[in-house]
Amino acid sequence: MEAGVSISVNNLEDDIDTIESGYEFLLAYAAQGRPPQDESGPGPHPRPTLEQMLQAMKNVSKTLTGTSNEFEQVILDDLKKASAAVGFVLAQPKLGSEVVDNLNASIHLRAVLTDFFLYSEAFRPVGSDAPAPAAQWDRVGN
Repeated sequence: MEAGVSISVNNLEDDIDTIESGYEFLLAYAAQGRPPQDESGPGPHPRPTLEQMLQAMKNVSKTLTGTSNEFEQVILDDLKKASAAVGFVLAQPKLGSEVVDNLNASIHLRAVLTDFFLYSEAFRPVGSDAPAPAAQWDRVGN
């Protein structure tokens, strides 16, 4: 996209929310102490959440591709690393709490979450029900 082209803040917020809520689910899953297992038994299972998170990361990356905003470039770099970590975990035939806990502790995934906490403020300041006025960046608009 060219500079000045608007992106959908609502879609971006939805994808960010998917990643943040997925991380919260993964924290709870890791705390259960489940051994690596086939995911055919009683749930919950982390794989669907990880798949949703990975898709949301791809969506955000696609939305921000081509940006000249330096912070958005940082987000893209962090998303690339976190996506690789999530993809690596998804490639495992069996998932358990330990691998999920190690993913949760990954600096790459935490960097994305921290980036999003800061970035989200451009859209909706803490304590506000309404979106903030559009940031004056080259890619963000109403």
